[in-house]
Amino acid sequence: MNAIVTVIGEDRVGIIAAVCSLLAENNVNILDITQTILQGNFTMVMAVDVGKTGVPLAALSEKLDALGTSMKISIRIQREEIFNAMHRI
Repeated sequence: MNAIVTVIGEDRVGIIAAVCSLLAENNVNILDITQTILQGNFTMVMAVDVGKTGVPLAALSEKLDALGTSMKISIRIQREEIFNAMHRI
């Protein structure tokens, strides 16, 4: 199953490393990634494969949320089909 991870917050060193490390620790494969800085705000969108992770998506979401809280950034994960439905024009 594929999912979309979004990361938004004030730019600083280590955001990509921290998010990617947490995903790797949970056996989540990054399929595609894009990131940019918009007026000092770091934004990243990742397409990931969560099919081989050993934790439910809700538990992974909680781990990402906790990381985001500790870094003072927003990290969210959604099933790809839900993300696409929400962002369809």
